[in-house]
Amino acid sequence: MIEAHSLTKTFKDKKRGVITAVDKVSFTCRPGQIYGLLGANGAGKTTALRMLATLLTPTTGTAVVAGHDTVTASVQVRANVGFLAASTALYGRLTAREMIAYFGRLNGMTDDAIRARLKALSVDLDMAEFLDRRCEKFSTGMKQKTSIARTLIHDPAVMIFDEPTLGLDVMTARAIVKFVRDCRDRGKTVIYSTHIMSEVEKLCDRVGIIHNGRLVAEGTVPELRARFNEQDMEEVFVKAVGGEAALAAALKN
Repeated sequence: MIEAHSLTKTFKDKKRGVITAVDKVSFTCRPGQIYGLLGANGAGKTTALRMLATLLTPTTGTAVVAGHDTVTASVQVRANVGFLAASTALYGRLTAREMIAYFGRLNGMTDDAIRARLKALSVDLDMAEFLDRRCEKFSTGMKQKTSIARTLIHDPAVMIFDEPTLGLDVMTARAIVKFVRDCRDRGKTVIYSTHIMSEVEKLCDRVGIIHNGRLVAEGTVPELRARFNEQDMEEVFVKAVGGEAALAAALKN
């Protein structure tokens, strides 16, 4: 469902010149699979995800999502993708129900289809208590659940989650992790970006570690543990990016 081939994205900066945010990244994610994209801040994860979701155009390379090229068939890609961005905001004056329904209409859904889908999402994400409250009064967890529901209202085949549990309390984070796992079990194709190693271990069928824009390691959790001779995924990650010094240098940049 997702095939990335040598995806590259460069930006021009007046002081630093040409910056390569993503550098020839290639990977595949199949239906019924969660692909974890792991990397430090600024490693290139979000830029890669935005290219897959058609929000950015690759400088070079290609990506095919749900059988459609992300550049030449971007409309078809968007119809098949739900993209939860870390920076997505809600319109405070709308209720959660109104917010989600609005995005359903944007995706061409009928009112009956929206009601049925919204009912299912409300149960899956435990939203009944606040579904008819205005978003401006929501906790961080309520906002994130609403963002997930509006992202997935059209029941896309491909789901892209960019750090969906960031800043959430333990119980809300557990509920979202369970929801993502259930999506995988229903045959969805999921890309999951996170900093939380326990989530990688619980969720991901395959993991790609990205560092300075490059995919430096890829495999199942057992394969990566064996390759780097470490059981702790945090230690696996540090070794994959070249050690603590390399990681610290990347974070400074």
